[in-house]
Amino acid sequence: MMNLLTRKLEAFGPLPDADRLLLDEVVRPVRAVGPRVDLIREGEAPSDVILILEGFACRYKILPPGRRQIMAYLVPGDFCDLHVFILKAMDHTIATLSPCTVVKIPRAQILALMDRPAIARAFWWVALVDEATVREWLVNVGARKAELRLAHLLCELLLRLETVGMTDGDTYELPITQAELADTVGLTPVHVNRVLQRLRRDGLITLKGKHLVILDIARLKAFSGFNPNYLHLTHQNGISEQSL
Repeated sequence: MMNLLTRKLEAFGPLPDADRLLLDEVVRPVRAVGPRVDLIREGEAPSDVILILEGFACRYKILPPGRRQIMAYLVPGDFCDLHVFILKAMDHTIATLSPCTVVKIPRAQILALMDRPAIARAFWWVALVDEATVREWLVNVGARKAELRLAHLLCELLLRLETVGMTDGDTYELPITQAELADTVGLTPVHVNRVLQRLRRDGLITLKGKHLVILDIARLKAFSGFNPNYLHLTHQNGISEQSL
């Protein structure tokens, strides 16, 4: 079975068999981490690159007097900052949101992988998509109305999780609390609850526990103004991103 890192990187382009074998070595040994655990904190010196293999993690900052802003979700197949080891100190914290399986990749191993041209190009693509996603999240929080912010995020997660085979049609697991969603889209938990109720009432989603079903992806995409171009997935395991 293809590992999730390989599957994600091949959303950019096919990799030689030798590169796939090297990536199989990268994804072990694995480590299980519980929910809401800081993997590395702001101010700490990074050394290894953390790869998420199972579960959801995030990047966040704490603002006085203790308000948290989540700046990115990290899903299976995602690096927690590919080039982070060149920094002297972290400027944000990376934490799990759900139980996660992670692997720490030493700096030397990342540098060795960068000597493989196909992997290096895919790594650059990953870094550029991360930057584009940050830009889209800034637009989401700064310019979209409350219900559009959340709807847009749900569309994005469907596409990102589909890329690594973590969806069942238009259904996926969303192991995130309403408080965490609020910290992501710049709303209160009460406001997030109201938005979710509206999306349910309008026949766009169902959400039971952690189980999210998007009932009409075309309507949800149109409602939120979702355009997947910032994810730069020309082909997604044989599925065109326009199929959303």
